[in-house]
Parts: sequence; structure tokens; C-alpha cells
Amino acid sequence: MVSSPIGIFGGTFDPIHFGHLRMAEEMAEALDLAEVRIIPAGQPPHRDAPATPAAHRLAMTRLAIADNARFRLDDREVRLARASYTVDTLADLRAELGHVLPVWLLMGADAFLGLPAWKEWRRLFDLANIAVAYRPGYALLQSDSLNAELRQELGNRLVSEGGRGKGEGKNPGAPHPSPFTLPSSPAGSIRLIPITQLDIAATDIRARLQHRQSVRYLMPDAVHDYIQANELYSPA
Repeated sequence: MVSSPIGIFGGTFDPIHFGHLRMAEEMAEALDLAEVRIIPAGQPPHRDAPATPAAHRLAMTRLAIADNARFRLDDREVRLARASYTVDTLADLRAELGHVLPVWLLMGADAFLGLPAWKEWRRLFDLANIAVAYRPGYALLQSDSLNAELRQELGNRLVSEGGRGKGEGKNPGAPHPSPFTLPSSPAGSIRLIPITQLDIAATDIRARLQHRQSVRYLMPDAVHDYIQANELYSPA
């Protein structure tokens, strides 16, 4: 049984690439995570279904993380015969892990800004902490896309490494720091983590492959070789 904090990192991974992997690696390092569960989506409710069958996306993800002892593939969402929701996945994990272990839901800034559209989004804070990756220099707190409800949650829950009294951990406009500290809180806090900006997108990779352009050095060689061997993303 894992006793140290773990991370949860989901996505369609269609295909998985170095942008995904580097983000998970840097966030795991920043949060001192013992393990990161990589969870490919089955039928994501907020976007079109992935064009690539789940079996291929699982296989590519398995190959991509094979040499990282901290990463663990979790196929629970693709095994569902219905749309997969993050709140349900976290509840399922909590049933396995208990409610004492610190769990961090890892996501990018764009996903975080869209959080109010997620199913039971406020319940996420009962089940996990949320770590938001952002590019250095990006002012998430000043973003016009940060709606009032999410801004309030961010102000109340934001922490910094080192816990109380740090600038990042204060509620903007309020005199008191967040009550959450790292890394002991099982759930309920938000942490902003600057990461190396790799401008790689799965949509661009798919487009390049469909136009017979090179995608070398955008993903692990094992993933690229798998794509070629299985003729994925080929021109129609």
C-alpha cells in the first residue's frame, strides 16, 4: 500500500507525448509524489470520443512510461461502458486508498479554468488536492477566464510550498493565509506549479502524421514505432 502522496494524471493520450510526460514528471518532483497514476480516458464527457481505440492508447501509454518507476498505468476509465467522470474516478480511488493519503489531481491551467463545467466539480476538493501546471509568466490569478466561483475557491484553497504565510498561499485580498499545508493535507488544497513549457499538442501530432510529416522527438521512440507498426493516424 502506498503511504506517501500520489498523483492522478488523466487525459485521452491520443497519442501520449513528451508534453504529457514532462508535465507529470515535473509535478511529481515538485510535490514529492511516490507514484503517479496515468489514467487514459475511455469516453470523456467534455469532448468528442477519441478516434483511436482505447487498446491502442493504453498500449502507447504503457510503452511511454515503461522506464519510469514512479509512473503507473491505470486502465479503470477505459474499462467503463459509459462516460468517465473525474469525480467518479477519484471516489473509486478513495474507496481503495482510504481518506488519509494525500492525493493530488494533476492538470494544466486550461483544464483548471474549465473546472466549473465538470460534473460535481466542487466535490473534487473533498476527494483530492489539485495541482495546476502553468507556464512561467502566466498570471492565472488575473486570467479573464477565471470565473467568480472558481476564483473564490482558488483564493480560499491556494497553498505554497512551505505552507502558511507564503505569498502564493494567501487568499488574494484577504488577511489570512490558507489553512492547508503541504504535503499532509489529504484533499482540499490547490497548488500552482510552474513547469517547462513544451509546445507539443496531440492534435498537431495527429495532423502531422496524416500529412506524412515527421513526429520524431515529439514523443518516445517506442510510441512512434508503435504508431508506425499499427498504421495509426494515417491519411484517410
